[in-house]
Order: sequence, then C-alpha cells, then structure tokens
Amino acid sequence: MRIDIVSILPQLMESWFADSILKRAIQKELVEIHFHDPREYSTDKHKRIDDYQFGGGAGMVMMVEPLSILIEKLKAERAYDAIVYMTPDGSTLKQRTANQFSSFENIMIICGHYKGIDDRIRQHYVTHEISIGDYVLSGGELAACVLCDSVIRLIPGVLNDGTSALTDSFQDGLLAPPVYTRPAEFNGWKVPEILTSGNFKAIEDWRHEQALERTKQRRPDLLED
Repeated sequence: MRIDIVSILPQLMESWFADSILKRAIQKELVEIHFHDPREYSTDKHKRIDDYQFGGGAGMVMMVEPLSILIEKLKAERAYDAIVYMTPDGSTLKQRTANQFSSFENIMIICGHYKGIDDRIRQHYVTHEISIGDYVLSGGELAACVLCDSVIRLIPGVLNDGTSALTDSFQDGLLAPPVYTRPAEFNGWKVPEILTSGNFKAIEDWRHEQALERTKQRRPDLLED
C-alpha cells in the first residue's frame, strides 16, 4: 500500500510513523508513506497557499491552484483507490471504513488547514470525506494520522498475530470484552476463573457474553445499528 499525504506541516506527522507498529510496517515494505507540501506547487513568489474568503468572513482558505497542481501530478503517476479529505463535516470514521481502505493499493489524504480548502477541490477531486469526531482541530494532520493507523494495522503481516485485529472492538459490531494477564491474583483481585479453566468453548462463550453486556452498557447505539 502507498499513502500520499498532502500537508503544509509534514514535520508534524513524521514522528507518528517513526515508532512501533507503523514503523515496522514501513520497514517490512508493507506500506509506503509519502508527504507532499502544497507550498512547493505554489505559483506565488512568496509560496503563499492561502487567501481570504470570497464574500468576506473570518479565517483564511487554502487556495485551489497549488492543491490542484499537486493532485494532478500525483494522479498522473498512479491511480488512486481513494482521495480523502479530512474534515469535521465528513462521515465519521468507522471500523468498516478502515477495513475497506486496508484492501486499497493507493490512497491520497488531503489535510486542510486554516478555514479549510477551496471547495472546488472537494467537488472535483475528493472521493471520501472523513471526520474523526464532532470537534474541530487546527488542521487535518492528526486526523490523517488516526486514519492511517486504523488502516495500516489491518494490512496482513503488519501485526505479529494476524488474528488480533479481528477481535478488536467494532469488528463484529460489539465492544471488545475485558482482558486480563498474569498474575491471576493481585491485591486480592482475581481473574475470572473461566479464563484459567482451559475450556476454550466456554471461554469464547463468556467473552461473547461480556462483549454484549459491555456494549449494552456503554454503546447501546451499536446494537441498534
């Protein structure tokens, strides 16, 4: 998989991919991450990439021309399965979206800044608009990192145990059940006996019951869906 990230602050994102699971995915050549700064494609002598809104109003807007030149260049080099704009008014990121994206070969992610990007970019290039929640960030960089993390960990070979991601919250429409590890007793707090029984069928039934109960208590909306 190749992910091209369009951002005026690539240095803000680089550390996200420099450690842990994402770093190993890159080292294994399971994913490539490339950053592209729209400033490099500005025709303004000062490399300006933002301007005032037509019609007035507070906040600057990222200009259409540098973004269009950059996007067209990237599209000429490869076909993209998705061109994503991270925006608070997009569709909320769901596990099913991450699952879908994990099968893609090429993804472009556009990070807005200031008041956003000229809407003509959204109209003519963007295929998916994604939000990570009902709040506003200073830019789309952190949201793009969240999207990348949720997708890359699902690529076969990224996690040491390929089945781990399949038991995460939301994969089966439920929250994950509680988990425990050694010691079996600490400060008088005991691990449920069923988990040390060796009866794997009973353990799976218990985990499903716990997942269902936790979902009922914490996210009943998932059961409605």
